[in-house]
Amino acid sequence: MSMRRPDPCLSVWILGDQLLAHHPALVAAEQAVGRENVRVVLIESAARTRRLPYQRKKLVLLFSAMRHYALQLAVDGHQVQVIAAPSFLEGLRQHTQSCHPQGLLTMAASEYRGRHWQQDQLSQLLGIPVTVLPNTQFLVGQHDPFPSASLDRRVVMETFYRAMRRHFDVLMDARGQPAGGRWNFDDQNRRPLPRGHQPPPLPGFATSAMTRQVMAEVATLPSAQATGSVDGFDFAVTRTEALAALEDFLTHRLRSFGPYEDAMSAQHATLYHSVLSPYLNLGLLEPLELVRAAEQAYHAGRVPINSAEGFVRQVLGWREYITWQYWRLMPALAEANGWDAHRPLPAFFWGEPTEMACLRRVVDRAISTGYSHHIERLMLICNFCLLAGIEPTAVDDWFLSTYVDAYEWVMLPNVLGMGLNADGGQTATKPYVASAAYISRMSDYCQGCRYNPKQRTGADACPFNFLYWNFLLSHEDTLRQNPRLGQSVLGLRHLDDAERGRVRAEAERFLQQLSAEAAGDPA
Repeated sequence: MSMRRPDPCLSVWILGDQLLAHHPALVAAEQAVGRENVRVVLIESAARTRRLPYQRKKLVLLFSAMRHYALQLAVDGHQVQVIAAPSFLEGLRQHTQSCHPQGLLTMAASEYRGRHWQQDQLSQLLGIPVTVLPNTQFLVGQHDPFPSASLDRRVVMETFYRAMRRHFDVLMDARGQPAGGRWNFDDQNRRPLPRGHQPPPLPGFATSAMTRQVMAEVATLPSAQATGSVDGFDFAVTRTEALAALEDFLTHRLRSFGPYEDAMSAQHATLYHSVLSPYLNLGLLEPLELVRAAEQAYHAGRVPINSAEGFVRQVLGWREYITWQYWRLMPALAEANGWDAHRPLPAFFWGEPTEMACLRRVVDRAISTGYSHHIERLMLICNFCLLAGIEPTAVDDWFLSTYVDAYEWVMLPNVLGMGLNADGGQTATKPYVASAAYISRMSDYCQGCRYNPKQRTGADACPFNFLYWNFLLSHEDTLRQNPRLGQSVLGLRHLDDAERGRVRAEAERFLQQLSAEAAGDPA
């Protein structure tokens, strides 16, 4: 009697930030051998979790979303394992030893080290064929408008954004021109939040028993291994909930998003922002569905063009441009330090006191909630760190440790490139530096602060002021070569030798004190 050979089995490894409704590796495996012969594995890697002291709310979001995703796969008829292991490799070995697949399919990781490990080492380490499919979580993976751009050529975001708009036919009219007659409505999107204005609240989602279990696990992590608290966690952890969060944004906040997207507020953390990036970066939402939803809202007359275009620019422009720059500039980007900054991260970034009301509030909020919006990240935190000469990798590590939406592919080009201008101007054509005047104009943080935003030097001078002018003085020759900074640098002509001396002295005193108080590491 002949023995029936077992059907071929394929394994699919789905990474925790790839929780797609239609995962390409899963689709490909099912087409090859049928659903009944596919084994799915998700791995909670202790080594990856402990690379930095990550935000506890991010860890809860990640692990709860993974477990809910696995549960949904099982409901849909998939055979799936969730393995907690010391490392990804140990988890994969445990999985393959239990089911003996003839091969493994996975999707390329969104981060440099992980992708190269998948492609160059994983097959040999596991002893089975490994197929790494292209990552589908970014539109630039479907269309690269500048595939042969070398580092000798700078591609600015606006050029990139327009090329992506044309290719995907987003907010374009029948003549191939931008809707509303303009590509960019930035000049309509710079209003401070009016006094007494009350933005609508974000939706919160009830925690399931599974999420509460994850919260209990994450809460026990030592303080050296995690940032913040699990208390108050109410993020979406399933695609259904993430879609509800998207609909809430479209209904309640997109209309006013444009005018107030650059505003900052001590009272209101989210204002009219979508706060969809945590779900987008996990794969619970996909970029084109967000873009099309905003476009549809505009065409239906629900939102004005400046709000729809402003949101589309963040997703189709900024997000895609950032990941494009990441893969273009890595691995050198990780060590970029174009302004030769080496000062340690100030202690107040880990909760120590500071008299600067804006930074105190934003840092405290980021640690407690895992969120602050893009202007606070750029024009408060990165602006301060650039002016103060903080080591870029220390700033990047803080961002990665603090925010729920933080992943290397977005933080390295956004923090080192756009925020700190440490990449030689590849990502941003000028450093985003500003004095206290900008903060005072765009926020209410200066009200009641111990410092005077109008004073350049003296006991009550805002540090943003003397640090800003000290930065211009310290790098005057370099900055004069940048045509986009002409007026800022020309402003130095109003500072006589005595005032220049006072600026330098104030900055030196402040920075010495900052270095003396620096914690450098939360542990």
